[in-house]
Amino acid sequence: MNTITPSEYLPDRSPDTTRFTKSFRADKFDFWSFFFSGLTGLATLLIIGILAVILVNIIYNGWSAISWHFVSSIPKKDFFDANTTGVLPMIVGTAFRVIVMTIFVIPVGVITAIYLTEYAANTSIITRIIRAAVNNLAGVPSIVFGLFGLGFFINFVGKNMDKLLHNSGAVWGQPALIWASLTLAVMTLPVVIVATEESLKAIPPGLREASLALGATKLETILKIVLPQALPGIMTGGILAVSRAAGEVAPILFTGVAYYMASLPSHLSDQFMDLGYHVFVLSTQSPNIEQTRPILYATVLVLLLLTFALNIVAILIRARVRKKLRALQ
Repeated sequence: MNTITPSEYLPDRSPDTTRFTKSFRADKFDFWSFFFSGLTGLATLLIIGILAVILVNIIYNGWSAISWHFVSSIPKKDFFDANTTGVLPMIVGTAFRVIVMTIFVIPVGVITAIYLTEYAANTSIITRIIRAAVNNLAGVPSIVFGLFGLGFFINFVGKNMDKLLHNSGAVWGQPALIWASLTLAVMTLPVVIVATEESLKAIPPGLREASLALGATKLETILKIVLPQALPGIMTGGILAVSRAAGEVAPILFTGVAYYMASLPSHLSDQFMDLGYHVFVLSTQSPNIEQTRPILYATVLVLLLLTFALNIVAILIRARVRKKLRALQ
């Protein structure tokens, strides 16, 4: 009886076989996969390069004009002189409108996303209408939101508030910080809704089922299980909303921004100065564009730094929330 040793089951590891395997793998080289991978990498590098060129240009031309006096003083009405101008009212106005917008947009966006994800049926006509409205809002030009804010918030809501409160003059029925913030909140609402909805969908259904099986109600499950797990995604939506709203000018043209103010805004019914609008004024109404160019670049640099600062604060809060969630798991 012939016996077969275990070594006979092993494949041939001769040098010829190894060379054949390498040549076979070389013949299977996927050119199109390599081409499109390189193309996507090149596109990414191109975007990063363009961003780097823009940032370097702004920093190079604007850094020399930035000083403590520039960022901490209230300018005179003729703010085209680099020696006397300042951007403190613009910094305060921009920060205030972004903060007030965030206070309004995040609760409304989160509640809407919770309804669409946790309660509404996908085949419901109401759900389809809401989703269509969100998609349409995302595609509306920003200037249209400004006209909407003027017609609805100021002429309708504000003037009726003045009548109900028996104000002798126009207190709420005029451009104000709150109306500009609410207009920006409507504009950035789709960003928060989509980001929150995707974050809610990413939570495993088993967590909801386990909570319901232990006797918790649906509302308790959402408040104590789902929302804490979705907080990082909600913060991401808030960061995207802040990034978009910080530089927008068209929605606030008719709803709250002022050409010049000698004081800082102290109430929601006050008008305010804004960095984005100030850049627009410097670039279009300067009597000497060459003299104003350093101020223009410096104002743009301050706007970028303020936007980065607001985003960094939100990112740090999100990182802290994620750390707490991981510690609880």
